[in-house]
Amino acid sequence: MVNVCDIQVMKPLLAEHGFHFSKAKGQNFLIAPWVPQSIAQEAGVDETAGVLEIGPGIGPLTQQLCLRAKKVCAVELDTRLKPILDITVGEFDNLEIIWDDVLKQDVPALVREKFAGLRPMACANLPYYITSPILSALLEADCFDSVTVMVQKEVAQRIAAAPGSADYSAFTVFCQYYAEPELLFDVPAHCFMPQPKVTSAVIQLRVRKERNWGALDEAVFFRTVKASFAMRRKKLSNGLASGFPELGKTGAAEVIEAAGFDANIRGETLGIPEFVRIANEIVKRRS
Repeated sequence: MVNVCDIQVMKPLLAEHGFHFSKAKGQNFLIAPWVPQSIAQEAGVDETAGVLEIGPGIGPLTQQLCLRAKKVCAVELDTRLKPILDITVGEFDNLEIIWDDVLKQDVPALVREKFAGLRPMACANLPYYITSPILSALLEADCFDSVTVMVQKEVAQRIAAAPGSADYSAFTVFCQYYAEPELLFDVPAHCFMPQPKVTSAVIQLRVRKERNWGALDEAVFFRTVKASFAMRRKKLSNGLASGFPELGKTGAAEVIEAAGFDANIRGETLGIPEFVRIANEIVKRRS
């Protein structure tokens, strides 16, 4: 098996195929073997698992997933990597590579087709610039046991943040609505080539089998959350009035009161059950 984390092995191989790192695609390749090993191990990948990998790059994580999983399906956008992946992961018969943009895939259909009878998981070393859309797509697909990703450390902290903390955001609420996050470990910049300017972290999102939050309308719930964080330093009533113009300031205040909250409450202090109560009041007013 080619040691893809050995810079002395990979530099000539990349040069031979005329491969240059794309800044636009956020390409930073791992050169520390403990990182992909730890991701695959901590994710709980074993022979019962079917793993969807997003962006295999030159294949360090792909190798570790293939060594453990029953089936790995990797989705890669950059076709320049084809001859390199043929060399680094070509030996694995439990691997299939789809050359496409994962955001253009029907993920639930893909998982049904490729991982029948297996425990579906997603693993990825995500490019920083596209972390949120890919994570959102994986969680909304609602077909994985868990999603384990390496992201910028600040993003990982935001996903796992508690209500009222500085890192808490609408994206926190979105992720925690679908899954329970756990920060696994940090990955320093020197573990990559080229080195990014930030520290990375690996986070696991264990998808909630049942989401008994009681939201009457999920679209209204997420709109409520978005409105609540749009005016972070202001009272919740201002955010609601702006996010739901049909309520107006009076209607927003009435919704907050009907949900049982103080008129001066701020959105960033609320957890999912509290947002559900407010969103449900808005739904009731509409009907």
